[in-house]
Amino acid sequence: MLRYAGRRLLAAVPLLLIVPLMIFLLIDLAPGDPAAILAGDDPTPERLAEIRSTLHLDDNIFLRYVRWVGGVLQGDLGTSFLSNQSVTELIFRRMATTLSLVVFAMVLAVTIGLILGVVASLRPGGIVDRLVNVVASIAIAIPAFWFGLVLVSVFAVTNQIFPAFGYAPLSDGFVQWIQHLILPGTALALLPAAEVTLQLRSSLGQVLKSDYILNAEAKGLGRGRVVFKHGLKNACIPVVTVLGFRVAEVLGGAVTIEIIYSMPGLGSLAVNSVQNHDIPVLLGFVLFTTVVVVLVNLLVDISYGYFNPKVRA
Repeated sequence: MLRYAGRRLLAAVPLLLIVPLMIFLLIDLAPGDPAAILAGDDPTPERLAEIRSTLHLDDNIFLRYVRWVGGVLQGDLGTSFLSNQSVTELIFRRMATTLSLVVFAMVLAVTIGLILGVVASLRPGGIVDRLVNVVASIAIAIPAFWFGLVLVSVFAVTNQIFPAFGYAPLSDGFVQWIQHLILPGTALALLPAAEVTLQLRSSLGQVLKSDYILNAEAKGLGRGRVVFKHGLKNACIPVVTVLGFRVAEVLGGAVTIEIIYSMPGLGSLAVNSVQNHDIPVLLGFVLFTTVVVVLVNLLVDISYGYFNPKVRA
């Protein structure tokens, strides 16, 4: 199993190199000039040339890419064009906010998806199954940003149950931390929760029709033991696969949610870097999200060994 995980990790190395290269190419093709933004209003040609020379913007794109990769291998993600701060420092400062939001949303999505998926699959074709199917299908069609605005209007503006904006770190207390995460985390968890529900409803429904499940019930095992011990484990394989893909989706959705709720996370940092052509910050954000997605997919691959013993061989 360790050898399998090692091979998967080595296979992800080219991805970590290709994705930043694509960002380099897209930035080079995009309109706008970072030097003009940094120079301010009515800059002189000499000032623009000086800034471009200092930031190596006139160098060949592949030379800049190789220089950036060399810095990354030494633990240096560069310096922000705008704030002149270390990109590593900027990312670590905002990383806790984004990771808290993403982890909360994924835990909420898995919890809701497991409950609704199991309940719906116990009586296929019944009223509960149809209701869960309709609600989950509607949830998939609802944009996260619209649902986030609705939650703010109902639970923060009208009823003032939860805070509407901002973020409280865990060091300020668990209650404040969780209160600031409930609304944005719920908005972000809507889509993955619906997808987990539908996926588990389908896969568990098929598993419960299998011969070994019928055999276990014929031996007199309780319904709960049959479902949770024998059926759920096999039904979770496609669900875990879906979750691996949805982590990247949730990270992308966190950008919009953080802006709606004014959360000082990586999403707002990425948007500012795009608007201001802050290339080092944007590349650092892309590298961070790529590493997170690669690690999550690696954990998903490793989890197959638990759900399916054949993979261990």
